[in-house]
Amino acid sequence: MPAPDPAAPIYLDHNATTPVADSVREAMVPWLGAQFGNPSSGHVYGRAAAEAVAEARASVAALVGAQPEQIVFTGGGTEADNLALRCSAVARQRVMTSAVEHPAVEEPARALASAGWRWDRLDVDGSGAVDLGRAAAALEEPAGLVSVILAQNETGVIQPVAEIAARARAASADVLVHSDAAQAVGKIPVDVQALDVDLLTIVSHKLYGPCGIGALYVREPHQVRGWALGGGQEGGVRPGTEPTPMVVGLGAACRLAAADLDAERARQQALRDELEARLLDGIEGLCVTGRGAERLPNTLHVCVPGCTGGEVLARAPEVAASTGSACHGEGEGGVLDAMGIDFEVARGALRLSLGRRTTSADVRGAADALVRAWADASGRRP
Repeated sequence: MPAPDPAAPIYLDHNATTPVADSVREAMVPWLGAQFGNPSSGHVYGRAAAEAVAEARASVAALVGAQPEQIVFTGGGTEADNLALRCSAVARQRVMTSAVEHPAVEEPARALASAGWRWDRLDVDGSGAVDLGRAAAALEEPAGLVSVILAQNETGVIQPVAEIAARARAASADVLVHSDAAQAVGKIPVDVQALDVDLLTIVSHKLYGPCGIGALYVREPHQVRGWALGGGQEGGVRPGTEPTPMVVGLGAACRLAAADLDAERARQQALRDELEARLLDGIEGLCVTGRGAERLPNTLHVCVPGCTGGEVLARAPEVAASTGSACHGEGEGGVLDAMGIDFEVARGALRLSLGRRTTSADVRGAADALVRAWADASGRRP
């Protein structure tokens, strides 16, 4: 990736989107000009495109422990989630989700409920993880579909997907289990076999690939039916000519993630912990959301006292971050409400998400700026 402009704000919003990595851009460039062809064409141009798509499919599959034929390319995470929830071939019309899903799962589940399905939401505990004790009764009843986010996009809390899958399958062997892994893939090891999921969502722009492309892992071809009709590409689940440059970019991003996953995870976690310590030291009464739970290595979610998160960010132009997910609206309810966090506390929410180009100097600069901004906004002294 190009070196960041020293005058630009410190970017701590990688959970919203990541910059396209140099190696990803370099892989895509030939397919934006000199190289072209429809992957379905039988001539040399088409065969070259088909080979590029196949290589990318294999790279995506390898990153999550799948087989290439189990990967369906989509237009992004929202489409993948909608395919999983609205086009799955289920045995019964009962869907279970966690109470802290991304809107791309929450809204399709709501649509299923409006169409007559039974929809049960699994409560989370104060750390933001699904409470398996409270979920026991719901999981003991047969379901058609279970969808639980792997890593929560606001708090970064990692959910017990494998345990939920095991309990759901004990109640109904034919249940389909889906996980939205948009925030997890490329940040932590993700293995579809270990998770025992039938469907898993992958998003390119969360792991240094281009926007507008994603993938859905589908264990068995019959488990998902496409809602569009066309030429039969992607096993008929997502017909239409594959966008070769975007597919190539996603494949390159997956190879980049696989090359240094453990090292980069450890580096970002150390920086995240440093940022957390500096903010705790400088902001009296700071609440660290999800503390004590297993979290993404790059994600720090906090609630500042005495003012709103938006007021802090407005006074800290040196930092580019969010008060929450870019995909969620403002107001009561949502993830923090599901965790039992009082609305007045939740108003102080800040989501700080680090990335590949984040440095220790960035962490120090961001912490200093946020502490100063909090002191100004709240009328307190750091």
